[in-house]
Amino acid sequence: MTNASLVWEEPVRESLMEADYISLKLDAVSEDLWRKINMPHKDLKLNTILEGLTEFVEDFKGIISSGTMLIDRIDYRDEFGNIADYLKVLKKLDKVYIATPTRPPAERWVQPAKQQVLNEAFQAFSKKIGADKVEYLIGYEGNIFTSTGKVEEDLLSITAVHPMRKEAVMKFLRKANADWCLVEELLKESKLRELDYEGNVFCMRKLSNKA
Repeated sequence: MTNASLVWEEPVRESLMEADYISLKLDAVSEDLWRKINMPHKDLKLNTILEGLTEFVEDFKGIISSGTMLIDRIDYRDEFGNIADYLKVLKKLDKVYIATPTRPPAERWVQPAKQQVLNEAFQAFSKKIGADKVEYLIGYEGNIFTSTGKVEEDLLSITAVHPMRKEAVMKFLRKANADWCLVEELLKESKLRELDYEGNVFCMRKLSNKA
């Protein structure tokens, strides 16, 4: 999985070529929306990224899909049609996924897009790309996480990049022959924190003093 921000660099494309399956993230093709949604580094250029994506997809031999994350409080205007027009050019895409946040995002204001917005995107994508290639990716991804045997280290490593739902943590602990006392201790030591999102409790590693 790649956010594609550096896919214009030849060494990055060469490294990606070694994969069997690539999922490319593309949330917007309009400069203003791209900057509002993705908040990219000031030195990144959208046109350069899109050109790099086009070149990569043309050369890639494996299975490839795209993912477009939709969030609330964004005026997408005609953006779904614009994204679909670009994705249509990438003829080798096997699947085009429409996603919403299923884990706590970095910014508190971010919430999943409303059903109406999801439907508008699905219809726009299906019309231009083909309904057989477009799918929603808006459900919980499951509780399958593996352990190396170092339970505390593994749990902190996973939750540093991937907030885990409470039930996923419980399943992870059972598979590692550990119990919830470990989580309570990590919470007490401020190494881990719990937060609510969309009616579910998530565990996330505490990386800074940011609340």
